[in-house]
Amino acid sequence: MTDEEKDLRTRLVAAGVELLARDGVQALGLREIARQAGVSHGAPRRYFPTHRELLAAIARHGFGKLTDTLAATDTLAAADGLPPRERLTGLARAYLRFAAANPGMFELMFRHDLLEGSGADLRSTSLPLFRTFARLVGEACPERDGATAAVALLANLHGLAQLRARGSLRLLTGDDDVEPLLAAIIEAHTGAHTGAPGHR
Repeated sequence: MTDEEKDLRTRLVAAGVELLARDGVQALGLREIARQAGVSHGAPRRYFPTHRELLAAIARHGFGKLTDTLAATDTLAAADGLPPRERLTGLARAYLRFAAANPGMFELMFRHDLLEGSGADLRSTSLPLFRTFARLVGEACPERDGATAAVALLANLHGLAQLRARGSLRLLTGDDDVEPLLAAIIEAHTGAHTGAPGHR
C-alpha cells in the first residue's frame, strides 16, 4: 500500500470517527463518510471493499483508544501501589467515563450486527482490555475464576453504561450517579466493598 493510499484510509476512518461523535451510528453511511473526508462517494470502496470493513476500522480506532485509556489508568494506579480491588474500581470508572464521553463510538464498538463479517480481528484489539480486568479480578479474589468473573463484571458495566446513556438510570434511581451501583458491581464480582463518593 502506498503512502497516499494509507493517508486516504486514515482520512476515511477519521471522518467516520468525527461523524460518529457528532451524529451517532446512524450517520455512518458510505456517502456521508466520503463527503466528510472530502473524496468522491466511490473512493471508500477502493480501500474498504465493504461498508462493514470501514465500520470495523472505525470501531478498531475506538477499541484502541479505550484500551490505551484503561492501560494509562492502571499504570498510574499500580505506580501508586493501590491494591487490585481499588485498581479494578479505577478501571471500571474509566470504562464508564469513556462510554459517557463517546456514546456513538461506544455503541458502534459493540454492534456485532454491524461489524460481523467485516474480516477485522477486533477480538485481538479488545483482548488486552479484557485480560487486564481478568487479571485484577483474579488477584482481588483468587478463589474465583478470573476470566468468568471478568466477563460478568464487564457485562454489568456495559449494562450500567447503556442505562445511563439512554436515560433509564435516572428513571430507575432518580439521578445519574453510578457510584452506588459501581460499588455493588465490584462487590458482587470480587466480594469486596468499595466506593468513594464524589466520582461520576
